[in-house]
Amino acid sequence: MEINKKHSSIKTVNPFTNEVEKEFEIMSNEQVDRIIDKADHAFKTWRNTSFDERAKVIHKVASIMRERKEDLGRLATIEMGKLLRESIYEVELSADIFDYFADNAGKFLADRPLETEKGEAFLSYQPIGILLSVQPWNFPFYQITRSAASALMAGNTMILKHASNVPQCAQIMEDIFEEAGLPDGVYNNIFIPGSQIERLVDNPKIKAVALTGSEAAGGSIASAAGKNVKKSTLELGGSDPFVVLEDADIDKAVETAVNGRMWNAGQVCVSPKRIIVPESKVKEFTEKSKALTTRLKVGNPLETDTDIAPLSSEKAAQDVAAQIQKAIDQGAKLELGGKRIDRPGAFLEPTILTSVTPSMDAYFEEIFGPVLVIYSYKNIDDAIELANATEFGLGGTVFGTDIEKAKAVARKIDTGMVYINHVTGIAPELPFGGTKRSG
Repeated sequence: MEINKKHSSIKTVNPFTNEVEKEFEIMSNEQVDRIIDKADHAFKTWRNTSFDERAKVIHKVASIMRERKEDLGRLATIEMGKLLRESIYEVELSADIFDYFADNAGKFLADRPLETEKGEAFLSYQPIGILLSVQPWNFPFYQITRSAASALMAGNTMILKHASNVPQCAQIMEDIFEEAGLPDGVYNNIFIPGSQIERLVDNPKIKAVALTGSEAAGGSIASAAGKNVKKSTLELGGSDPFVVLEDADIDKAVETAVNGRMWNAGQVCVSPKRIIVPESKVKEFTEKSKALTTRLKVGNPLETDTDIAPLSSEKAAQDVAAQIQKAIDQGAKLELGGKRIDRPGAFLEPTILTSVTPSMDAYFEEIFGPVLVIYSYKNIDDAIELANATEFGLGGTVFGTDIEKAKAVARKIDTGMVYINHVTGIAPELPFGGTKRSG
């Protein structure tokens, strides 16, 4: 297949400058099929290795990532724009996850005896073959890691289709696996557009698919997997509630909510997107949020004193700006920000909205950018109703000094994960997933 490189969709566009840094040719169907065949062949050997053999390689991957965390972090920042310190933290977290599964896979997947009067029985966990992993750009190393660490330690092989705007992060992970001693074909990066994914799901050598992305992409992949009677896991959007109780430390809640929302320029599925505050505290909360947000510095994500990075692309910035304007047009109150910043790059002012009602699109949509939406409630039942007034259910937070009361409220929120006095977090040992249309 001939590819005009100028029109290739697989390229690094630095969102700080909006300039192309590097381009990759899209692979032909024949190239991709050869990679699938190679992964299928590699599975026949990799599945028969011991947990200790696999762990040795996966620990080496973690070690390489830690040794090169500054370089890897810089690459992620150049490709999708996040703050350098956030990128380096992501690399460190990914290394921790690789180590965690290398240390624990043997225990997690050990045979489990089953009680029966019929004789001896046990539950055995076996690898199934090639996993297709389709991942987004907002955490270019972490998203790879969450599927790769467990799948490879289980004895499966893997094919990664990463987001088209982070091709260098995608390729360097394959290079790191190779350097760590992973056999050829066990982990494979492919450069294809999203429109070609369903063809891969149809391939009988692909045994399962894991996707993190949009609702539309998730629905498409789940449909393709279902048609082929294949396993699929989906992690889709989020519109996390952040419920502030009457007894909460307002200053701490404001600091946690604002910093959590502005993390990764607001491009986090589990950042606190809907802040739900008692009527008696909402004015104070809003004013303190505005004061803190105003102090945040927007600028070069590679500089240490920058607080707010550009969005991942010019289109992302345009889309979020349009969502903000629509909310204002529909009657929302703009408390702060709301506009593009007059400078090169995919920048948007940190924004705070209030007075958002169910008649507005912003009440239901996920806004994937640096936009804090503050709501007020009369009583705790009202707060819980607000928290659940979304089709998403990924993460959430309850903020209060009475921990048992906070836990009781958390149990009534229909979402996958709820944290007390902390934004939805990530740790190697904690499960990650959602309810409703979050996957």
